[in-house]
Amino acid sequence: MSVFAFHLDRVLGLNRSLPVVLRTFHSEILPYKYTNGSPRPVIWWDPSIQHLSDAENDQNSFSLTWTQYQTLLQSRCGTRVPLNFTSCVGVHHSEWGRLALFDFLLQVNDRLDRSCCGFRPDPSELCVENLLHVKCGNPKDLNLVHILVRKTEPSRLVFIDNAGRPHQPQDNLNFRLLEGIDEFPERAVSVLQSGCLERMLLRSLSVDREFWVSRGVASELKSIIWHVEQRAKAFLQYIQEKKLRLNRDL
Repeated sequence: MSVFAFHLDRVLGLNRSLPVVLRTFHSEILPYKYTNGSPRPVIWWDPSIQHLSDAENDQNSFSLTWTQYQTLLQSRCGTRVPLNFTSCVGVHHSEWGRLALFDFLLQVNDRLDRSCCGFRPDPSELCVENLLHVKCGNPKDLNLVHILVRKTEPSRLVFIDNAGRPHQPQDNLNFRLLEGIDEFPERAVSVLQSGCLERMLLRSLSVDREFWVSRGVASELKSIIWHVEQRAKAFLQYIQEKKLRLNRDL
């Protein structure tokens, strides 16, 4: 899914995911699970990504609860108030629209909705087993995870761990991921409106030859794209009903 997510990111013009390719390993110094013949995703890691020194919270560049996040969105950091304003964390307001759109299309909940508050989770979900879901009644206890920036570019987000839900049912989509967002990137929305998303994704994915040979236009890949297209329709209807802005400068 991480390879697919990277190509979706580039097709939409978001350009926030780290490059990912699919490769088969043969080195004797690697554990067998990496060299058993199955291709695995390889991420071009960026050492400049900023992590908190707190071992319990090192998956973030800064601590942020759901309540703080919603306050931050209302402040419109970098447009209405400076990036160093009290309620801001240094990230430009437009970045959150990129993230919300990306996560909604992939149904990634482990960033903005780790406790699975915006959809009906299966009892076997980690958010249920780890008793995170019971926290949904208290937004102050809900922490955002994998919210990362580069030290060299702290006003822009970096998308990692893009493990989405390829086959999330259309009647159980997580619209909480879009909550509080008042603008989205015009270029990405225009791609969704064009009706060319499948063609653009297939063309992009075919560049990764190992991925293409192992998956190609198999029914599984077609199914994932179909689900993303259905979510795109739901997203477009959402922004139309909410009369949300599109931002050309994203």
